[in-house]
Amino acid sequence: MEMATSLEDGPPNPSFDMRAAPIRFPRSASTREPPRPAAPVPPRLSATAAASLSQPSTPRLSFSTPVDPAKLDAAAYRCISSVLKKDGQIISVAAANGLIYTGSQVNTIRVWKLPEFTECAQLKTKASMVVALQVSNDRVYAAYADCKIRVWRRTWEGVVKHVRLATVPTAGSFLRGYIAGNDKTKHLGPISSLAINTSDDILYSSSLDKTVKVWRISDFKCIETIQAHPEPINAIALADDGVLYTASDDATVRVWRRNFCSGSRPHSLTVTLPTKHSPVKTLALTSDGSVLYGGCTDGYVHYWLKGWFSGQLQYGGALPGHTHAVMCLATVASYVVSGSADSTSRVWVREADGFHSCIAVLHGHRGPIRCVAAFPNRGMDDQCVEEGCNVCTGSLDGVIKVWRVRNSLAQSRDGSINAREYFELA
Repeated sequence: MEMATSLEDGPPNPSFDMRAAPIRFPRSASTREPPRPAAPVPPRLSATAAASLSQPSTPRLSFSTPVDPAKLDAAAYRCISSVLKKDGQIISVAAANGLIYTGSQVNTIRVWKLPEFTECAQLKTKASMVVALQVSNDRVYAAYADCKIRVWRRTWEGVVKHVRLATVPTAGSFLRGYIAGNDKTKHLGPISSLAINTSDDILYSSSLDKTVKVWRISDFKCIETIQAHPEPINAIALADDGVLYTASDDATVRVWRRNFCSGSRPHSLTVTLPTKHSPVKTLALTSDGSVLYGGCTDGYVHYWLKGWFSGQLQYGGALPGHTHAVMCLATVASYVVSGSADSTSRVWVREADGFHSCIAVLHGHRGPIRCVAAFPNRGMDDQCVEEGCNVCTGSLDGVIKVWRVRNSLAQSRDGSINAREYFELA
């Protein structure tokens, strides 16, 4: 099969082209224009005041001590690998168990081994365009442009191997629904995101058809269809306690809880979080579920904080910096990584007081960054070797890059503390 060699070749990207409208990103600005002068830094709000305030009429920006961007970028990150295959646009990426999975416009999922980032396997199907990827334990879930999900099981027999398990929806369920004239098992629009609840044996899939489908993993049967939003759903995120978050073009994030005693519709809407008239393109949760991030077309990363006692989400602020839509997000430890249509990726660190500092702006791609994955810096003994994280970015320019980001702010802070202790002892 002849593979696409440029952004114009191959099938269209469902996240943009399948809506029959040209791509227009808000706050668009040419990347060739000279950099704008730095904005004045407003005074920081205390954590108590930030938690008590409701969402303001304009995004409250999260700033830190100003640092020279040129010096910060040069010392904070480096690109350790850059790969260009004849796969067209890179649309999805997932990282787990020392492996990275990347999906593109073609019918091949490439598997890369860390830390050397060498290709070690390929997953091939007849369908093309891998629009979403999720890895859970030893299983790999991939959503394709044909509105179906393929499932593989990973095995370790000296080398990495993957065995195809199923196609969701299964042929039997799809045929029964088609004969009955009431086919509700298959999405009617492109799948945009996947999420897995292993404790409840559930797979979630969101779609541009404005629904979220709930699949039972044991037999891959669709057990519920959630009419989640009045507009296309771009992303979903799942917390460890089973709370489901959905993001849509209607400029809201909705929170859903599963009630096992509610019959045929176990998922119920609990709260709707507005994002100030800006469609939400991507979501990410911290590992403990205490902070929810939403990337929007206005170029901001909005975030919400979960109260310690109430458990309710309150608006925390917005992270500025991108000049185009935020298309993807990832979190690891206290780090947040954002990828944007402005061809850059930003790495933020969440400090103990709840404020965020941008520690790196990753430059190098020549097209919008469509997907990111983040994982910790580890040595040969699987221990963290330094303050920072590793980032894998996939772009519509067809290039996959791996970055090593160092938290220079933490090291400079530690140095100042050590110096103060030295003088106090002297």
